Amino acid sequence: MPDMRFAPPNPLRIADRASGLNAVSVRGYNERLVLSLLLQSKGITRLEIGERTGLSAQTVSVIVRSLEQEGLIAKGEAQRGRVGPPTVPISLNPEGAYSVGISVGHRQVEVVLVDFVGSIRSRTVLPLSAARHDTNHPQFMSAIAKAIADLPQHLHSRIAGIGLALPGDQAELELTPMAARERFDALQEEVEREIGYPVYVQNDITAAAGGESMFGVAKHLSDYLFFYLGARLHSRLILNHQIYNTATAVSFDVGILRLEEEIRRSGSSPSELWERGADWPSFGEAETAWQRELVEQMKSSIGALKQFVPLASVVLSSYAPQAVCKAICRELEQAMPGITAIAGNIERSPKAVGAASLPFSSRFMVE
Repeated sequence: MPDMRFAPPNPLRIADRASGLNAVSVRGYNERLVLSLLLQSKGITRLEIGERTGLSAQTVSVIVRSLEQEGLIAKGEAQRGRVGPPTVPISLNPEGAYSVGISVGHRQVEVVLVDFVGSIRSRTVLPLSAARHDTNHPQFMSAIAKAIADLPQHLHSRIAGIGLALPGDQAELELTPMAARERFDALQEEVEREIGYPVYVQNDITAAAGGESMFGVAKHLSDYLFFYLGARLHSRLILNHQIYNTATAVSFDVGILRLEEEIRRSGSSPSELWERGADWPSFGEAETAWQRELVEQMKSSIGALKQFVPLASVVLSSYAPQAVCKAICRELEQAMPGITAIAGNIERSPKAVGAASLPFSSRFMVE
């Protein structure tokens, strides 16, 4: 896919280690810096912005006033302290910008509309046919158009773009129906031409990691190992807020597809496994054995990386139920003292929300 507009793999996450520049010519950079900081820290004051960016008080005031006029940020109620004038907290305006995120999986396509703080405003799920030549492309385009139409007309100008998360791992690609795979090379151009907004493309696992960093539990983490539990288990290494696809970041055949196989072998029905937001019933020994194997693979990956990188934190993202992810994290912590394992909090659609973060990172955040 050589002609695609790829979004940067490090979505923001440098506001707390970057310095602003006090010059008119770099005002755009400074505005991005302030927006990145506000995404990480809700309700901070101008004084705190200046302290954390190195920008002068005057520069901060000019930028805040400009961003407020553009509708990207909003002021809270003045907070009165014991000494001095009241302080006014500043946050991103959820309605300041919107984005559409699309995730193409091996069984379904998810289309979401999210606001500037990552809240899902609308969501559509389309099944993918396993038949070689079947395609849901017309419905796919209609779902994107509907996501945009769900937003009032006067807010359409605030749509930053469309993010597209596509599988990049060869084993994952082979799971995707041929009819969907054959369109990947032309998909960006087709969506831009028919829908009329710029489309930013990223590998789906990298997009999910970026979404967790921008909107989820990893907001305040600078170094960690990211796992995505889908049909297979994937990983990405995040160092100093940058996302890396390392040699150990390969997919492993211990994901939910393996659990489905084990449940079928035990004679039970695994239909709930692929339903977003559905609780799983107890699958007994099949689930226990799968979870044990999954944790062992995660341990192996962490152990290999710890020879070179002092890892202390792990984030597990998945559309699997939170209770399942938290149980896996607890077992991993017990097996590896010194490791803190955190279940991601972007539920149901982590890849699609990660895709929706791509236009925001490209348009508004420090790269």
